[in-house]
Amino acid sequence: MNTRLLAKISVLGIAVVLSAGIVGCKKKPHATPGPGPGLDGAGPVSVTPPMDTTGVMPPRSGDPTQRNQPPRLAADTVHFAFDSSVVNPSERPKLDDMAAYMRENPGHVITIEGHCDERGTAEYNRSLGERRAQACREYLTSTGVDGNKLQTISYGKEKPADPGHGEEAWAKNRRAEFIITGQ
Repeated sequence: MNTRLLAKISVLGIAVVLSAGIVGCKKKPHATPGPGPGLDGAGPVSVTPPMDTTGVMPPRSGDPTQRNQPPRLAADTVHFAFDSSVVNPSERPKLDDMAAYMRENPGHVITIEGHCDERGTAEYNRSLGERRAQACREYLTSTGVDGNKLQTISYGKEKPADPGHGEEAWAKNRRAEFIITGQ
C-alpha cells in the first residue's frame, strides 16, 4: 500500500511541477534595462513623445519596428548623397513644403531626425546624421520658420528605413525625417 501511495504522490507532484512550468511559460519576460542614451555612445541623444497627429501620415503599421512611433509628416523624408549633409536641389521642394506647413501650424514643434546608411562607424554616422538634421533645420530657418520650433536628433545608422545591404537600401537610409513632437 505504501508503494501505491508513493506512486500517486509522485504522479501528483509531477503534474503540479508541469502545470507550474506551463503557467510560467505564459508570462511575458521582463525587460532588462540597459544603459540609457549616450551612456555607451549608442542611441539617440534625446527622444520627445508625440503630442499631436494633425496633418501626419500614420506609422508604417506593416513593419512591427514602426508601431507606436511618433507621427511623421506627409512630406517627411529628405534624402542625401553618400557621405554628404548638403541638401540637394531636388530635395528643396520638400523643405519648402515643410516650411509652408510650419507657417500654417505655428504652434507645432518638429523634430528633424538625421539618419545614415550602414557604412562607417557608429560614431561617424551619428555625427553625419546630426549634420543632415542641422542642414534641414538651417534651410527651414532661412525661409522664416521659427528655429525654436525645430529640434534635431541623430540616429546615425541605428534606424534604417531599409534593412538591405546594397545601394538601393543605402540610398533610402541616407535621410532626414520630420516628426511632430509637440504643440
